[in-house]
Amino acid sequence: MSLTAAGAWATPPDGMEETGSIDAPVPGTVAGALERAGRFDRTAPYPLNDKDAWYVLDLAGERPGAATLLFEGLASVAEIYWNGAPVAVSQSMFAPLEVSVTLSGRDRLAICFRALAPHLARKGPRARWRPQMITPQGLRLVRTSLLGYMPGWCPEIHPAGPFRPVRLKCDDGGRRQRDLRLSARLADDGTGHLDLSFIAPGLKEAVLRCAGRSLAMDRAPDGRFMGRLAIPDVEPWWPHTHGRPALHAVEIEADGERRSVARTGFRRISLDRGTDGSDFRLVVNGSPVFCRGAVWTNADIVDLPCERDRYEPFVRLAAQAGMNMLRIGGTMTYETADFFRLCDEHGILVWQDFMFANFDYPAQDPAFAAFVEREAEDFLTGVSASPSLAVLCGGSEIYQQAAMLGLPERSWAGPLTEEILPTVAARLRPDVPYAENSPSGGAMPFSPNAGVTHYYGVGAYCRPLEDARRAGIRFAAESLAFANVPEQSTLDAHLDVPAVHDPRWKARVPRDRGASWDFEDVRDHYLEELYGADPARLRRENLPHYLALSRAVSGEVMEATFAEWRRPGSSANGALVWTLQDLLPGAGWGVIDATGRPKPAWYALRRAFRPVQVLLCDEGTNGLDVHVLNETAEPLELVLELSCLREGRQRVAGGKRKMSLGARQAASFPATALFGAFFDTTYAFRFGQPAHDVTVAKLRCAGAGMVLAEAFHFPLGRAEALRPATVSATLVEDENGWFLSLEADRLAQSVAIEADGFLPSDNWFHLAPAEAKTVRLVPDADTVGRKPSGEVHGIGLATAATF
Repeated sequence: MSLTAAGAWATPPDGMEETGSIDAPVPGTVAGALERAGRFDRTAPYPLNDKDAWYVLDLAGERPGAATLLFEGLASVAEIYWNGAPVAVSQSMFAPLEVSVTLSGRDRLAICFRALAPHLARKGPRARWRPQMITPQGLRLVRTSLLGYMPGWCPEIHPAGPFRPVRLKCDDGGRRQRDLRLSARLADDGTGHLDLSFIAPGLKEAVLRCAGRSLAMDRAPDGRFMGRLAIPDVEPWWPHTHGRPALHAVEIEADGERRSVARTGFRRISLDRGTDGSDFRLVVNGSPVFCRGAVWTNADIVDLPCERDRYEPFVRLAAQAGMNMLRIGGTMTYETADFFRLCDEHGILVWQDFMFANFDYPAQDPAFAAFVEREAEDFLTGVSASPSLAVLCGGSEIYQQAAMLGLPERSWAGPLTEEILPTVAARLRPDVPYAENSPSGGAMPFSPNAGVTHYYGVGAYCRPLEDARRAGIRFAAESLAFANVPEQSTLDAHLDVPAVHDPRWKARVPRDRGASWDFEDVRDHYLEELYGADPARLRRENLPHYLALSRAVSGEVMEATFAEWRRPGSSANGALVWTLQDLLPGAGWGVIDATGRPKPAWYALRRAFRPVQVLLCDEGTNGLDVHVLNETAEPLELVLELSCLREGRQRVAGGKRKMSLGARQAASFPATALFGAFFDTTYAFRFGQPAHDVTVAKLRCAGAGMVLAEAFHFPLGRAEALRPATVSATLVEDENGWFLSLEADRLAQSVAIEADGFLPSDNWFHLAPAEAKTVRLVPDADTVGRKPSGEVHGIGLATAATF
């Protein structure tokens, strides 16, 4: 690859190797190639959209004859040359391109990615509004990702280059399948229906096989094969929180050869809008599903990778956190079939925005509309086998942007989201519900109590925790954005600067463009609310304690909010946290840091998202309500224990209840039902001094006694329950690995385990007294076979414990 001034070379030059070219992996980006050559720093990027990038590949030894070049993704305006002659132009980052060529045995492919800045400066149809968060405005006219063009939101790394694979397909006599179309659906009676069609003129016959069933496919004169296979009582695909994500191999037997086509799952998904038309609830295989998870950003902001091994760590951690949905927002990029295969396997639903956000797009322009239609068709065809695709959405914050700028309702929508995209979606994925925009559906598009919302009442708008209930959300496609502080080991390795005070730290803290505050200020607001501490003073006088409280507080807010949303009787049907992963190491929005390590907030979500769960909700003078949830496919025999503790250790009230809970059922009752007498569990009546400062609920598996879930309620607030605790740590090894047994003399808040090279199965948790808690220490790849060591600390521990 060679980087030149815009327009410096009109055509591929001879002797390009002598012009300072560098090796450039494909799939890959210009930024990625430069970074590997030591010529680009993602933490201090320089503009790439004002330069041309030339990629050249020499091919030798290929058999002469007809062939096809398939470009799966070129960012963003690219000219393609074959043996020096121009053969095609690509004008969309999101549309693949096929080019017919003739192989001679010694050939040269050249691709010029033209500077995007001149295209962004061009004038188009007059826009009715101008977004503030994205710059420049010309992005609405070019089909490229908005990543790199949102100051304060992400590093300004401009996407350019062949970020998806480039493939050479030689003539095989028409035996290879082309234009393959597959769909799988589940009928109400449990029958799976599989439709498959493809073109292969060189094949004489084909048999379709799946889940122990087979069917001879019909062949049309043009070589298109078609088959519709019915599979009675097929095992359905479920999100992993509600069942097994069963996948079935789809194979074709053709001319005596068996070929694998895909793995697919059978499920049915519907959208329940409620009796008033304002609800938004996903129903999977007849069962309502509370969707929880996060918004996906990207596996690497520089490389924009598409390989399974780059996606896998993040998808695996999402599943381990109990997430059953990821959303790909309209400011990102479409991910590849490998991403969806991983979500299929892990049982994670995918909410997919089409790549449109905030702008007033020129959908009335026939050429632009044609780009949009082809883009949607290509994407949906590529993921036709994926049962994880659960929601298709016309884009992000288009309606909201127009409404917030004072435009009337008739200006919010248009043919892009109301006609073009839903038409393509209904034709190619009729099994997937469609939402016009995110957010949308209320009196204002962003009204939280109807349709889809982006909820930041608790969060950016610094509303009290009670607002999570007061807002009456139906479905939050975004929520709970905080500048989540990563573990100290990540900071030591990748951002070893004075926290908060250093400009390099602050540069990694997200903010809304033009705002006088950032998301660290939001986190500090709740730190003061929950712990009664002055963040500014703490930063000056006790920075380690400030960071410890900062790591704890965002998780505490998330757990409390999801407890409100998941309780029976809540209007909420799902909520996704903004965001899953960071783009750079630091206090970003992600609950997983940019190195792939979970942050403290990730552990909080893991507890909040448990399929088998106990919740404690403060109902004021009605007392403390207990909610027990079982989202699994199996009935459970459970034991619930409740203890009210004074000074975090002395039990002053409590009780126990055995209960049977059916599959995907919930139960609710007042805490006093376990006590047999009145007790002011919420300290609402205030008769004299408070009798307790924390209530602990433990949900056990009957018989085995194993704790499945815990919940904590602080009637006087977390600060009043923050007393010096002593924790002991004992390291134990068995055939399953290393475990840490922890015991506390009184309630210990936000207990954190630091073990270099090991990932705790739980962390930053509250530890109740009188019973040991066992945490597994999972080794990294480099520490397998090594004995762990480290320390246990917490925001209220008297001293750290070592092991």
